[in-house]
Amino acid sequence: MINEWDLTKTNQFRLRKNKPEVAVIPTSAIEPHNLHLPEGQDFLHTSFVAEQASKRAWQKCQKVICLPAIPYGVDCNLMDFPLAIHVSQNTLDAMLRDIITSLNFYGIKKFVIINGHGGNDFTPFIRQIQSDLGIHVFLNDWWKTALDRYEEIFEKKDDHSGEFETSIAMALFPDLVELENAGDGLTRPFRFEALQKGWVKTSRRFANLNDHCAAGSPTNASAEKGKKYLEIVLERLSDFLVELTESPIDEFFPHVRKVEKHVIVKSGATVYSELSGK
Repeated sequence: MINEWDLTKTNQFRLRKNKPEVAVIPTSAIEPHNLHLPEGQDFLHTSFVAEQASKRAWQKCQKVICLPAIPYGVDCNLMDFPLAIHVSQNTLDAMLRDIITSLNFYGIKKFVIINGHGGNDFTPFIRQIQSDLGIHVFLNDWWKTALDRYEEIFEKKDDHSGEFETSIAMALFPDLVELENAGDGLTRPFRFEALQKGWVKTSRRFANLNDHCAAGSPTNASAEKGKKYLEIVLERLSDFLVELTESPIDEFFPHVRKVEKHVIVKSGATVYSELSGK
């Protein structure tokens, strides 16, 4: 069976008959994940999410094409651990620019970057390439897609190789999980209150956190938790891809065409006006 939503598996005959409206570009990383998860963790789970979301969307609209994931990401702050593969953000941006420019040549104007690595930062790139090419690029950090449901599924928040990522790995590639080798994921906290509370940011050198490149305990991980979170992600992402595909590009895209009313929104002591329309 030919998967027409997968660029690596479809062919020119099919692409000539049915031109894609939306291109999905997965981005990831190759890096250490504690002592129990594969170096390709980000590449593997991001590929799965992008492919499955595209497949579901294709079943409804037949206008989505999914590219193979870019395996390497920004990993300069993990280089103390073997075998992190680091490419600069400039290199990553340049590769994405060439890919998107190629697809734009064939008339594709809508792009979705599904990112699976927290070290990749595409916001400035998207701002620039949209201005340069007159296209529309959307960014999804897939693990954030269902954060509003996170606490229903997982017991503690973590951000690298803990309960969340281990649960995802147990759901998708359990044969690559060696839980018996896992470090505890305890990290040294910041010494400054501003950093602890988040109103000042910095980049962490992971070797200063602990000796096993983790931030969060995998103790409570399970395949069931991973499957539950992934299902929410896939449902939401595939719905977005369908909606994006079916929405025509006009002078206001991706904003609403017509403002219908003002909605008064109260947030604490602040009252402000929010526009609503279609």
